[in-house]
Amino acid sequence: MSTIRFIHTADLHLDSPFKGMTGLPPARLHELRESTFTAFNRLIDYAVKTSPDFLLIVGDIYDGEDRSLRAQRKFQEGMEKLHEAGIPVYVTYGNHDHLSGNWTRFELPPNVYEFSGEVEEVLLTVRGMDVVFHGFSYPNRHVREEMISKYPAASDNQSFHIGLLHGSIAGNDTHAVYSPFTIGELQSKQYDYWALGHIHVRQHLSEDPPIVYPGNIQGRHRNELGEKGFYEVELSKSETNFSFVPTAAVHFGKIQIPSVNIRHANEWLAACEEALLSFATEHGPSVVDVEIVHLDDETAAFFAQTAEDVWLEAIREVMDGNDPFVWVQRLTVTATHDYKENNALVESVIGQVDGWSSDEWKQVLGDVYQHIRTARYLDPLTDEDIRDLRSEVEKLLLNELPTVMGVNR
Repeated sequence: MSTIRFIHTADLHLDSPFKGMTGLPPARLHELRESTFTAFNRLIDYAVKTSPDFLLIVGDIYDGEDRSLRAQRKFQEGMEKLHEAGIPVYVTYGNHDHLSGNWTRFELPPNVYEFSGEVEEVLLTVRGMDVVFHGFSYPNRHVREEMISKYPAASDNQSFHIGLLHGSIAGNDTHAVYSPFTIGELQSKQYDYWALGHIHVRQHLSEDPPIVYPGNIQGRHRNELGEKGFYEVELSKSETNFSFVPTAAVHFGKIQIPSVNIRHANEWLAACEEALLSFATEHGPSVVDVEIVHLDDETAAFFAQTAEDVWLEAIREVMDGNDPFVWVQRLTVTATHDYKENNALVESVIGQVDGWSSDEWKQVLGDVYQHIRTARYLDPLTDEDIRDLRSEVEKLLLNELPTVMGVNR
């Protein structure tokens, strides 16, 4: 059976600044800021070792349209290694590294094909088999129009046809929508594989044909949780086999720590340390959100004696020096259920907040997201952000209202 084997990756975001990662010790912050390059090097080393027929990179190689010199140099060095190994590379640029940006250019080796701002076809012959690539690079940052209509249908059944598309499903408002498409539109082209980019969550939108997001190779903030990497794909006319290869140098995650019958600080710190060490043993260097759950009334009263930022600083000190490192980015103590039920005012406010739609949340936060000095530092508001904000509202109400109203907890 005729089979081709290739690597599908996207959204490298080389030289990402890791906005919002405040408080990290300098050495750890340096490790985090190097993580996109570390993940990229793992991708290159794997390709050199396994010799795929080709490699696809579907948009957002660079984190910004200025394409920093360091990021370009690192990428150029990686492409040179693939050139020496005889591995062709097909590249599209996305909304972050579009073709209209201003940057000092590095010349890439001849094994790298960069798609232009128009949809085009490129032919590669692999062991006598023709592989036809269809794709385009973003000519500017905001490609709001649908581009899928410009992709031609497969012209024959003998060649492998692979589409490269950096975009998102039409109507999906959980991420900025660029180059929108529907699954049916992609299927109608009769391609053998759709290599997607732009969405940082690994997912398969269709099996026939495979329509695949590999996710990004390195998480960049607390909303990009879990294992990150790329796909190695074996493709024939009758089946597709996937191998996910992890690359992330730093893992973003969340853990819940039950806290029942805890009456002393050392008990709680020991429980947190055990849970965090276990997490780091499984995942390696990590940035973690910790949620304290299952509190009984006495434990809740114990925690209420000290501000959460003081507890957070204490657990950070306990974990300082651990290898692999674990940095607790956020600590949340979930309020007791009984107290929440007995506070009619809290219940009323939370009930109203729970009824807000995504558009209403955006309207409430409009002053922040539309302010000329802050908007450029904020990512699009996601469902995860809304859940976090709702939790913060509830926590603030439960922590502050008793003091304001003279209620003892």
